[in-house]
Amino acid sequence: MAGHTENEITVNAPVDVVWEMTNDLPSWPHLFSEYASLEILEERGDTTRFRLTMHPDENGKVWSWVSERTVDRKGLTVRARRVETGPFAHMDIHWQYFKVPGGTRMKWTQDFAMKPDAPVDDAWMTDNINRNSPIQMALIRDKIEKRQREGRAPAVSRV
Repeated sequence: MAGHTENEITVNAPVDVVWEMTNDLPSWPHLFSEYASLEILEERGDTTRFRLTMHPDENGKVWSWVSERTVDRKGLTVRARRVETGPFAHMDIHWQYFKVPGGTRMKWTQDFAMKPDAPVDDAWMTDNINRNSPIQMALIRDKIEKRQREGRAPAVSRV
């Protein structure tokens, strides 16, 4: 069995603003509550390889891994995968952005499998992602909408 999750949220902001803020990798530790740091390791065209480090978990363990993201600005999609998979056999992520009345719908899809010797199984990780993704998405939505209301949204490049 493999894990699969789909989570989405609508943000009351133009798609260009949502795109710019959610794809500004150096800002992720401020945008997401779970990330302590992000280090860019390599950039090649539309692909970025980076290390994400989380805040310590309830046992004091700090999780860190390398991922690679390829953005398709024109298609409003992002494909990502873990390069250092840790407890995952694989982790593939697909972000999509849709212009909708009143703003932008952002959808995150994650396909993965846990290694046989991982401390948790696919079902546990599916539940965990489905609990955490809506929390992170709501935080991101609130931060984007606040910046939009305050007139501090980023300058955007139009496609």
